[in-house]
Amino acid sequence: MPMSSAPDVPPLVHHKDHAPHGSAADRLRDFSADWRLLILIAMAPVIGTVGAAAAWILLHLIALFTNIAYYGRFSAAPVTIEGHSLGLVAVLIPVAGCLIIGLMARYGSEKIRGHGIPEAMEAILIGRSRIAAKVAVLKPISSAVSIGTGGPFGAEGPIIMTGGAFGSLFAQFFSLSNAERKTLLVAGAAAGMAATFGTPIAAMLLAVELLLFEWKPRSFVPVAIAAVVAAAWRPYLLQAGILFPMTSSAALPPLGLLFAAGLGVVAGLGSGLLTQMVYASEDLFGRLPMHWMWWPMIGGLVVGLGGLIEPHALGVGYENIAALLNGDMATAAILRLVIVKAVIWAVALGSGTSGGVLAPLLIIGGALGALFGTLLPVGDPGLWALAGMAAMMGGTMRSPLTAIIFALELTHNLGALVPLTVACVIAHTTTVLLLRRSILTEKVARRGHHVTREYVIDPFETLRVADIMAKPVDTLPATMPIEDAVAFFTADTPRHKSYPVIEQDGRMVGMVARADVLRWRMQGWNEGASLGEATAEHEIVIGFDDELVGALADRMAAEDASRVPILRRNDRKLVGLVARRDLLRVRAHARRHEIERTALLRLRPSAPQVTDVKGAETKGA
Repeated sequence: MPMSSAPDVPPLVHHKDHAPHGSAADRLRDFSADWRLLILIAMAPVIGTVGAAAAWILLHLIALFTNIAYYGRFSAAPVTIEGHSLGLVAVLIPVAGCLIIGLMARYGSEKIRGHGIPEAMEAILIGRSRIAAKVAVLKPISSAVSIGTGGPFGAEGPIIMTGGAFGSLFAQFFSLSNAERKTLLVAGAAAGMAATFGTPIAAMLLAVELLLFEWKPRSFVPVAIAAVVAAAWRPYLLQAGILFPMTSSAALPPLGLLFAAGLGVVAGLGSGLLTQMVYASEDLFGRLPMHWMWWPMIGGLVVGLGGLIEPHALGVGYENIAALLNGDMATAAILRLVIVKAVIWAVALGSGTSGGVLAPLLIIGGALGALFGTLLPVGDPGLWALAGMAAMMGGTMRSPLTAIIFALELTHNLGALVPLTVACVIAHTTTVLLLRRSILTEKVARRGHHVTREYVIDPFETLRVADIMAKPVDTLPATMPIEDAVAFFTADTPRHKSYPVIEQDGRMVGMVARADVLRWRMQGWNEGASLGEATAEHEIVIGFDDELVGALADRMAAEDASRVPILRRNDRKLVGLVARRDLLRVRAHARRHEIERTALLRLRPSAPQVTDVKGAETKGA
């Protein structure tokens, strides 16, 4: 009912309009990068230098603990494990090392368990890209103890985790967003890998395929700079030149490429088997009636016994990679190496000790490739070993581009490019079709988080508001008395939840909703007041027909707006309305592109079906 006194309301209309003005063509850009990218670029060389230093420290720690454990000398000189003369006593060395790691994980940080990359992914996805300082210290030490006492692991996973930890720590000293902090974390990880192997391009691709979860200049450019800086430091800190030099392979005939595809299938199946072995081992350890701190000791015992059968299976095993690539390993030795390495690696990794996956994958894949090559009439054993390494890496880690470029940068064998590509792509295809998750994401999934590895274009960032808005719009005139509006909303005829209120010239002055009518009926209204006067006090969210749907959806979510009037930008006239259900139709439209199948060319033409963004189907003329 009418009230005699006017309420104290603001006299002006306030529209919550955060969309930029001006021409749409001038406003929209290909990339979202802004001037803050320069801040990250300035930080990237520091991260690259720290990542290279972390690689130097970890590799020297591994050599130090190897010398202490197997030769009883305090030295950081590079040394291999198989040259020791300890006999049966050597079985106890991995057990002792794993006991130390279990204690470090129990009383230091549980984050040091595992191979590093899943932990980095988890920090990015749910941890605001924040890694604790003690992880940055304990991870390289635990990994050095593990590998130095015979653990059949690679150093790259721990280096990636350590470099990422230092990148995260550096970023935490500055006022950065979670996304910017993620960039520096990944930059540190890429720097560690680039310094270790001299593979800056592969390190960049690893960042894109595994860690960044996006493809933006804001993240890629700093990561690339950090990787290049770390690679530039490598000759001064570690070694100059190619890690595993090979002569360029001759081009394979078409039959050879068919064999490369077959090797890709074999590597893909092997990737699935290795993944199942690791997590079956982890499940078995989980059933043991003891604290997880003691599991690595059991894994260490298996490693020690495996070392009696094949000493070359212990440690990082870079010398094994070189022997496989040069064709210097006998068939019997290759068989023994691949079986023992796979078993002790899967058991040790499942027990929760600390170590990486990349070097073991290269050795196992290289051994499979070398064995495969002995049966073929084309190609040399080194080429097939290299293809097997890359295919096993690409299939198991679901990173085919990284695997291809990594193999090329490790060897500079450009003649192997085509067979490498074939083997890696087929291995990737095999594992994607057979396994739900990779060896990396399975660990994250077991902790209750889902990782999607597919990068797709967001349909909200490609459609204009004009493509999804409802038009024409039902409106109410600004001159309508409030009592008429109350009667309009309370009539038996179905009504919308809200209506734009417009002047005679089409200019919108506000929105009226059922909630307003309820308030008026409970509190009363000014006698003789019109909708234009009553709604001018409200702040409303508006959109423009030429802006992207994503920008409007962000404003609707921020303001909890369910229905937004859409204006034409040049004259501010009402041209449409977007409700939440219209946003859902965008997703449905994108989904239809994935699942609807139609033959566009037919021997007998018929009228085509055309589906618009709102789901309506019309027949073509």
